[in-house]
Amino acid sequence: MTKRTVALRSHPATPYVLLAVSFLALGTLFAVLRVPMPDAVVYRAEGASVLHGRDLYGFTITEGRLPATYPPFAALLFVPAAPLPVPAAKLAFCAVNALLLAWLVRLSFRLAGRTADLPLVCAGTALALWLEPVFQTFGYGQINLALACLVLWDLTRPPGARGRGTAVGIATGVKLTPGLFLIYLLLRGRGREAATATAAFAGTVALGALVLPAASAEYWARLFFRTDRVGKTWIIDDQSLQGLVARVLHDPSPGLAWLLPAPAVAVTGLWLARRAPLDRWGVLLTALTALLVSPISWSHHWVWCVPLIVVLLAEGRRAWAAAALVCFAARTMWLVPRAGDRDLHLAWWQQPLASPYPLFALAMLAGAAWERRGRRAEQAPVRLPLPATRPRP
Repeated sequence: MTKRTVALRSHPATPYVLLAVSFLALGTLFAVLRVPMPDAVVYRAEGASVLHGRDLYGFTITEGRLPATYPPFAALLFVPAAPLPVPAAKLAFCAVNALLLAWLVRLSFRLAGRTADLPLVCAGTALALWLEPVFQTFGYGQINLALACLVLWDLTRPPGARGRGTAVGIATGVKLTPGLFLIYLLLRGRGREAATATAAFAGTVALGALVLPAASAEYWARLFFRTDRVGKTWIIDDQSLQGLVARVLHDPSPGLAWLLPAPAVAVTGLWLARRAPLDRWGVLLTALTALLVSPISWSHHWVWCVPLIVVLLAEGRRAWAAAALVCFAARTMWLVPRAGDRDLHLAWWQQPLASPYPLFALAMLAGAAWERRGRRAEQAPVRLPLPATRPRP
């Protein structure tokens, strides 16, 4: 019995008090700072566009003049938020994200091969809330937790479970980044699941085209290729490989300096995921690779830090777990100058502070490659020296 388990049993109310205090502090902070939750407002507007037959990709909203950027299928999912007043919609997004975070914590333990009872899930949820990607997901009213839960639930289901792969395809239909998991399934020899995921994704595209034919034609023929509509890739909010390269080179359009290493990173990450001795590391390495090579990975996209930290702790990798906790809780990217275009003019010593997530992910890939090299050395056959053969007289 671990000390943590003893503490929880000695004070059975502690996890629940910790959870309540965490969310009370979050709500108080949001109220005092008047957190606008702009993405929740955009999602609500997308649902309203579907409900009232307006141009899905023709509006901008909030002070940042944000447009709709997801495939038409996603807008269909946001229809229930459309009738709600804006404050009620924001509250609904917070409530759903709270439940999703608890589910993600439980799924993370399942990925690690551990069982988590309710007190442990509550304690984990209370602590995970203050990791920067999770906190930002609540602050923006984002859907990252939902996508991570869909993928993780699907990939941790028992082998042979009915419809395994469907949730991965649906997540890809909402936001394209999870599509890399389709390739992962193929590489791991899980062709049936990959086919199911592909069919589910195709179904989301077909449903979007059926309900919103004009918006679907516009998105898949034109907007799909325009990442500039999503935002500036060089600002510190973007924690992708492209954002890292742009800031290091002081170039808002790094071009080949990003386009050449990105495929190499993708191939390396997927190869390591394919060769990972345990499925959980295959899943995590695929997630990190997807976040690295995506043209834009806002800091709140990195909610995969939750299962990553749980798995590192469960396996006793304390140094890596401590590094991950510091990386995803320290918020160093918000400490560097970022007004105007100052993100592009950072000193060399500020660069690691501005890009902690891609640097940590690259370090994880390098660590996985080193471990694989060590395993190959251990498995290499031992060649015993043979005595020299004397010629017969």
